Amino acid sequence: MRMTNSVLARIIGILSIAALLAAPAQSQITFQVGAGAGVALPASDYSGTTVDFYNGGKYGLKSGLTLNAKVRGGILGLRAAGEVNYSMFSNTGEALPGQGSVEIAHKVLALKIGPELSLGLPLMPIAPYLGANLSLNRFSGTVKFQGVSKLPSASYDLKSASRIGFGFTGGVVLKVGGFTTLDLSAAYDLMNASGKAWEDDYPTQDQRLDSYITLNDDKDPLYKSGDDKHFINNSRSIHSIQIRATLMIGL
Repeated sequence: MRMTNSVLARIIGILSIAALLAAPAQSQITFQVGAGAGVALPASDYSGTTVDFYNGGKYGLKSGLTLNAKVRGGILGLRAAGEVNYSMFSNTGEALPGQGSVEIAHKVLALKIGPELSLGLPLMPIAPYLGANLSLNRFSGTVKFQGVSKLPSASYDLKSASRIGFGFTGGVVLKVGGFTTLDLSAAYDLMNASGKAWEDDYPTQDQRLDSYITLNDDKDPLYKSGDDKHFINNSRSIHSIQIRATLMIGL
């Protein structure tokens, strides 16, 4: 984790220095606010199937809608950007072939902040950019089991959990007219770089259900091979890819 933080700090530092060096070409003051939407795709252990989810290997989620609000500001070529993202992921399928159904839904509220480097030229209608960010990610959701062995048939709320992450963004800003621009971007986020944990909400009851109703992105400390109540044997990485269009207003 220390190495990951060190690498991210270096990348953010390089982007900041590069933006300062670009000051002669990007000397105008920038301040923009906007909102947009797009698609969020789960990646790494956040993707997979409902069978993967039941077995504890992955979260088994599919793509969904993401909404975002963004503000960017800068002077002398150095820009900073802040974002609020709300992403929804879900999936429905069998727990095991022919053995009941599972419905999974996750919602992630992310607060992001970091530098941006504009690669555009003054007076040009298109300006590519690169960015990096640190993020605070809040997870919530529901899971529903129906006719699944060793699990009560019911709908359960996922206990809310927060994780620290980081990500990278690349995009282009298109001049639409007047003080309006369209920001088209793609982002890759590692949402649980720090804070992974395994939690038991009902410590007095030793049950399989405990593994599903909290985020549990770390290894179960009571894991034993063949144990059907403690079966998460590895930490899990929560990544996502976002493709978005954001309408921005300002200088």
